Amino acid sequence: MDEARLGMRLVVVLGYSAWRGAALHPVCAARLAVAAELASEDDTVLLSGRPEASLMRGAWTGPEARVLCDGEARVTAESAAHVARLARELEASEVVIVTSWWHCRRAAVFFRRALRGSGIAVRTIGAPSWSGRLLLREAGAWAVLPLQMRRARV
Repeated sequence: MDEARLGMRLVVVLGYSAWRGAALHPVCAARLAVAAELASEDDTVLLSGRPEASLMRGAWTGPEARVLCDGEARVTAESAAHVARLARELEASEVVIVTSWWHCRRAAVFFRRALRGSGIAVRTIGAPSWSGRLLLREAGAWAVLPLQMRRARV
């Protein structure tokens, strides 16, 4: 086993897009800024979301050591499934999910479920961003949580 990876931390930045335009959404930019401050040279950083991952990569200002993109995940459940595979492959001891504060609880449900039995600790960190519309959207997303878990096989 590679000792350099023992106890490795995987920092995951969940994308956000309103599907309007080709620029990085301010909600996503706030998440990225928090992750850039949090990440160290020893961490692996995963930028997750389609199409946000490539936009986030272009705007990344944090450590450059290990930055990966998951441009396939369209919803949080898919991100969780992809991250679970990667975390096991990298032998991570901790996964830190960077999202918005209003999304932390639902994201934690997906990631803890995807990583259950692995011994990998999951922690969420919320970036400052909100609006009434976003809070309503998040409330509605709880209703489809079981369906998303099944579709993503979480």
